[in-house]
Amino acid sequence: MEGRYISWQTILACFFLLGQFLWVRADVHYYDFTLKEMNVTKLCVTESILTVNDLFPGPVIRVHKGDILYVNVTNKGDYGITIHWHGVKQPRNPWSDGPVFITQCPILPGSYFTYEVIFSEEEGTLWWHAHSDWTRATVHGAIVILPKEGTTFPFPKPDAEEVIVLGSWYKGNLNAEVNDAMANGSDIPHSRGWLINGELGDFANCSSETTYRWSVNYGKTYLLRIVNAVNDDQLFFAIANHNLTIVGLDAAYIKPIATSYVMISPGQTMDVLLTANRPLGQYYMVSTQFLTESAYMNMDIGSAIIEYTGDYNFSSSPIFPDRLPEAKDVEAAMRFTGLIRSLADEDYPISVPLNVTMKMFIVVSMNYLCRNRTYCDDPTAHKIIASSMNNISWANPTVDVLEAYYGNISGYYTTDFPDRPLVMYNFTAKDKDDDVAITDEATKVKVLNYNESVEIVFQGTDVIGGSGVHPMHMHGYSFYVVGMGQGNFNNETDPLTYNLIDPPKANTFIVPKSGWLAIRFVADNPGVWFWHCHFDRHLSWGMDTVFIVKNGETEETSIRPPPSDMPACIFSKHDISIRKWDDNNAGDDQDYL
Repeated sequence: MEGRYISWQTILACFFLLGQFLWVRADVHYYDFTLKEMNVTKLCVTESILTVNDLFPGPVIRVHKGDILYVNVTNKGDYGITIHWHGVKQPRNPWSDGPVFITQCPILPGSYFTYEVIFSEEEGTLWWHAHSDWTRATVHGAIVILPKEGTTFPFPKPDAEEVIVLGSWYKGNLNAEVNDAMANGSDIPHSRGWLINGELGDFANCSSETTYRWSVNYGKTYLLRIVNAVNDDQLFFAIANHNLTIVGLDAAYIKPIATSYVMISPGQTMDVLLTANRPLGQYYMVSTQFLTESAYMNMDIGSAIIEYTGDYNFSSSPIFPDRLPEAKDVEAAMRFTGLIRSLADEDYPISVPLNVTMKMFIVVSMNYLCRNRTYCDDPTAHKIIASSMNNISWANPTVDVLEAYYGNISGYYTTDFPDRPLVMYNFTAKDKDDDVAITDEATKVKVLNYNESVEIVFQGTDVIGGSGVHPMHMHGYSFYVVGMGQGNFNNETDPLTYNLIDPPKANTFIVPKSGWLAIRFVADNPGVWFWHCHFDRHLSWGMDTVFIVKNGETEETSIRPPPSDMPACIFSKHDISIRKWDDNNAGDDQDYL
């Protein structure tokens, strides 16, 4: 039997080595996403919606800071799709960022693509969503990024956590209705209700039986991971009779904010502490619209119920929040936003660029497009609603920008996006020249040198009565919000008010109504990165552009090579995602086929 004996020491050593191997492998995660239609019933009507893994909202992804994630996406739906990992920096890896016709072409029905998602600086809550047409209305989910192994939160560890996804519900075939509206130059459909974890709640028709309920224990503290997955609106959010403590924004920690409500923009995520310290009972958690435009006001209330465990009378109705701002309470929204400051301590330092080498002044505006600028003043001329950045309304190319840039393929974009508007005017005045309302459609990008220190001032306008906030989102980066204010930006006095000590670090932040927003970042992530308003109607109308950040001088500061299985660029010439001007595209809902 000699030679067949294995000592306990050997067995333990094997287990130790296996444990070490598994510990390393635990930093790499694998998920399978299968997209297909499923029937759901909302507002007394059964609709077919596209979902991931038959879940609405989709699956929660859980990783630790610095992990790597592989997600294999199989498209069993009826039209092309892409997925974006919102707020994830993706160092040197724009190939897996996801915006359609920017970094990839769509994953066609019956095909698949594997995304490599590289986490680096992010810690807290982010989310993933479709980034093709308006499909993200039902294709989205949360990303939980825990502290690195062996570290913890910069606040007392909560007893438990809960993911809260705020969404919007649309009736009918949303993509088809958006296509019709785009082709006709009319307004885009508005939501019919607000969702909390996929349910409309007690205040919507035929919905009280499915209201989302969350049980809490008295005396416990919970970490709420809140995602605003709404397509087109900002929201106020509150829990009746409970104070909230905001500790994180867009996967970056902030100085704690004690508040009775939050205002959260589309695309933003927040980490919020809640202590269950109220009398045993049931309390409503609600979301309502915050509106700054003269647009359709949605008076619906999204609701869920938190219920304390224990012995008490359940017969009484849940308590409703009594300190929720009104829909058009701009002061309440801006007061809350103005409280946000980075944690900026020894354990979580920040690095605000001080020596700016590139300054841009970008006017974000509502506009009109017309077929021929020569006849735009003709009252019979056909105009369609548009939006723009520096009077350029983005048009998607037929080959994605990243492929064209990396392959040095000419003809799909130009590199002359202007650093400032070609015409200066009183941006926030009510009365303006008719000419400023007309924009041009183009595919213009801005090229930045590697490691350039960039400052951008976004200026809102009241062109065509379109004054409102714009939640601006940058792919591939987080930025520091160094200043914001009302009215026209003054480049002599307003920079004196900048916060360069503890500005919030975010990937999505609002340009105030008839106001300005100043941000700074270092262009240290080479690639092709999308910049856009996170209101989907403004994105669809053209309030978008692309930053190309050039390679540095080493392999470690250069874009990685593309994966071998990037989706091919196959499209319809009438695809509304490529062309705004085509009278024949009305009702074409078979995108990318």
